[in-house]
Amino acid sequence: MDLTGEERIAAPRAIVWNALNDPEILKTCIPGCEQLDWVSDTELEATLAVRLGVVKPRFSGAIYLSNLNPPFSYTISCEGKGSIAGIAKGGADVSLVEDGNETRLIYKVNADVGGKVAKLGSRLISSTASKIATRFFEKLNEAVSRA
Repeated sequence: MDLTGEERIAAPRAIVWNALNDPEILKTCIPGCEQLDWVSDTELEATLAVRLGVVKPRFSGAIYLSNLNPPFSYTISCEGKGSIAGIAKGGADVSLVEDGNETRLIYKVNADVGGKVAKLGSRLISSTASKIATRFFEKLNEAVSRA
């Protein structure tokens, strides 16, 4: 599943970049995020619970940052495992473009699941992934714009 989009944020690029690298802000913006901690300069550990229809599997895994080009862009990759749910992998290429006193955050997200979660159907999973991505960028916009 691939998803592209753009979010206009009422803050300078440097502030948006800092927010994208602040685990406390990210934790409040990622739907279902229960835990998010730095392990190294480019890796975080995460635990999140995601509602997929009538089930709410919990995933634990790692988030990796690569292709770092501060404060312009990076790639964020995630890999999570759920005890009985299966696996989830995904990532996003994120670019920040300054536009006056605002920043255009441009993203391209990809996601893939396996195991029991995949049996729920690609339409449900695509819809859920799209909602999670959209909600994340909306909440990030809210958090950064009011800071």
